[in-house]
Amino acid sequence: MDLATLDAAFWITAGAILLLLVFSAFFSGSETALTAASRGKLRSNADRGSTGAQVALDITEDNERLIGSVLLGNNLVNILATSLATALFTRVFGEGGVALATLVMTALVLVFAEVLPKTYAITNAESAAALVARPISLVVKVFAPVVGFVRLLVRGVLRVFGVRTDPNAHFLAVREEIAGALQIGHSEGVVEKEDRDRILGALDLGERFVEEIMLHRSGIEMIDADLNARDILRRCLESTHTRLPLYRGEPENIVGVLHAKEMLRALHRLADDGEVTAKELAEFDVMSVAMEPYFIPETTNLDDQMREFLKRHVHFALVVDEYGTLQGLITLEDILEEIVGEITDEFDTDEDRVIARTEDGSYLVEGGTTIRDLNRAHDWNLPDDEANTVAGLVIHEAQIIPAQGQVFSFHGFRFEVVEKEENRLALLKVRELEPPAA
Repeated sequence: MDLATLDAAFWITAGAILLLLVFSAFFSGSETALTAASRGKLRSNADRGSTGAQVALDITEDNERLIGSVLLGNNLVNILATSLATALFTRVFGEGGVALATLVMTALVLVFAEVLPKTYAITNAESAAALVARPISLVVKVFAPVVGFVRLLVRGVLRVFGVRTDPNAHFLAVREEIAGALQIGHSEGVVEKEDRDRILGALDLGERFVEEIMLHRSGIEMIDADLNARDILRRCLESTHTRLPLYRGEPENIVGVLHAKEMLRALHRLADDGEVTAKELAEFDVMSVAMEPYFIPETTNLDDQMREFLKRHVHFALVVDEYGTLQGLITLEDILEEIVGEITDEFDTDEDRVIARTEDGSYLVEGGTTIRDLNRAHDWNLPDDEANTVAGLVIHEAQIIPAQGQVFSFHGFRFEVVEKEENRLALLKVRELEPPAA
């Protein structure tokens, strides 16, 4: 073979290697861009008319097929480029060309086909994904038969080892991705604590249940429906609530729900002639203005219950267990407070606060305070899997009903029973323990 032929072959091979490195960089950058791009941002760009973002959304619907196609293309060009480089360097440098080709191709692939394109893709994930989406979609179609066979082979091998794949798993992880992004944003000072809590509270509604936030039956204000109208009116005026359950015989027997405004309207109608007589008050039947009680099971999740409240145009429900026994009540405001935090009005007083700071840095907490509220207030991580309230957590961990003055330490916190009413832990002092020195 003459020198001219060798020179022509050398430059053609060298040019082919460089072209294959460009393809390798394209595949590497595309893989990083399409996997790192936020689907939320791509959707936003697509809604604004970006066809590239729409194509990127379409091909990332099946990440397994996308990754398989890109990796197949990347490996093909890398292996071909390395083979050509080995042949070229062997022809020029003899046997020592194999080692030299390995060193040169490793450097070129690492810098120009891996680090450089992937760095750019991470920095400009959404724009890069929209740019490469169309050619990558063509690659996916071309390699579809081979990738399909590889997918079946891979799933078969994984199944042998007891591993089952779910190509749609990323859809189920949306909440975790949002929660993680909010936590990172809060730790970096980008997202305010209140904003984080509100969004996480809205996301949690489907995973929390009525029994976790309801007002326990021991704290429900009720009115005996057999009382005379004057006493019922007095009870309505003394209460800070506008809706009060009515019972007959025993508190478990709820027969209606009285709205204070309806009571006042009824008495106003009686006074149309200028006065309300004793006979009219004695004959007044409170059930004539009472609403039918709305009962719900304690296992209803908050998201479903909020939708029911909005659908029925009611704000008040009584909670019962599987046996129909009254357990508590819940209002639309209770659910909204899970999102926006405590809602107070002109009738709420400082005594209504269930968490108070002491001079020694501890917190005086009512036993009925939910662990979720305590965690949200102080960014703590007390577990609420086994108990909904602070008192319930202490009893669960202690495995006894503590006596007044007893102190316990668990989950990195110190709990002291300050007040006890019969078997109920009324008030506790909670303090976060210092982490042990390294």
